[in-house]
Amino acid sequence: QVQLAESGGGLVQSGGSLRLSCAASGGTLGTVAMGWFRQAPGKEREFVAAINWSSHSTYYADSANGRFTCSRDNAKNTVYLDLNNLKPEDTAVYYCVAHRTGHTFGDIVQAPPANLNWGQGTQVTVSS
Repeated sequence: QVQLAESGGGLVQSGGSLRLSCAASGGTLGTVAMGWFRQAPGKEREFVAAINWSSHSTYYADSANGRFTCSRDNAKNTVYLDLNNLKPEDTAVYYCVAHRTGHTFGDIVQAPPANLNWGQGTQVTVSS
């Protein structure tokens, strides 16, 4: 089973930037869609961004559109999430996901959680 490990989280001031990385091991991710979810304290987990297997198409939640960029390097088995113009409401644990079989960002958005491989999460804290 594919294992995902996020890194790059931390504490940043409002308006700042971070780059989250997600490295995969135990398998290749070159043919499946990947994405990011987040969960803030006291809130439900929510979708953030997704990218299809070939990197040609991405999809973002409204809260992320225009500020976050999802990309991937299949040669490195790694997916990235660039967070720009961060706001305090972006504070959350960010989780990397890989669909078990699906290829498109739609597969990520519509998938039941059990159809996704999940990382352990990385904390992003944005101070005002």
